[in-house]
Amino acid sequence: MASVPRRTLGRVPAAETRTGLVRRARKIDRVLTETYPDARCELDFANPFELLVVTVLSAQTTDKRVNAVRPTLFAAYPDAKAMAAADRATLEGIVGPLGFFRAKTESLLKLSAALVEHHGGEVPPRLDDLVKLPGVGRKTANVVLGNAFGIPGITVDTHFGRLVRRFGWTEETDPVKVEHAIGELFPKKDWTMLSHHLIWHGRRRCHARNPACGACPIATWCPAYGEGPTDPVAAAKLVKTEGRA
Repeated sequence: MASVPRRTLGRVPAAETRTGLVRRARKIDRVLTETYPDARCELDFANPFELLVVTVLSAQTTDKRVNAVRPTLFAAYPDAKAMAAADRATLEGIVGPLGFFRAKTESLLKLSAALVEHHGGEVPPRLDDLVKLPGVGRKTANVVLGNAFGIPGITVDTHFGRLVRRFGWTEETDPVKVEHAIGELFPKKDWTMLSHHLIWHGRRRCHARNPACGACPIATWCPAYGEGPTDPVAAAKLVKTEGRA
């Protein structure tokens, strides 16, 4: 990262106007776009059903672990009909490495059965329909809409919520309120990639503890600059090259 004059780091106008906020937010996103050109959903999937299932499974575990069980899971149960008819013990054995395997098995069985009963086994491309499915909230629904169907959505996970508050984009803590507040700052077409940019940044640099402030490409526009080490050498040691290992 090119050096930035110390006097400009973290500088945000004390009385930032709405227009100023929008411009700063979009500038941050443009820099993150350049910083993470490969940003994408880090869960592997081949179709909407797979993405829905792996997103549900990713709760309280890592994407890497979910990606590891994915080939075996979908070789055995390639669609909702097959998964709905799965032997519980066999399914538990496959998802066992992810933790909470009994609860996750129950979620997959109910989810698949609901898809078969109400949607002919297909994943519906509508938010209202998705959130009615067992175990599917707005976060999961927006992941599926944005990445499987190309329908813009904002994914408010823990990283996204933490970063938008650090950036001073919103003070909201409720995920739905955060989603709506941030949606008003950006064109709808940018929502899905915005989510990826912030999640990648949160996983790689802007950690919950010890954010890599001294190695951050958006330090100039971040009011939380200084929450982590500002020394470039110390901060560089905190930067992760991968997301959820």
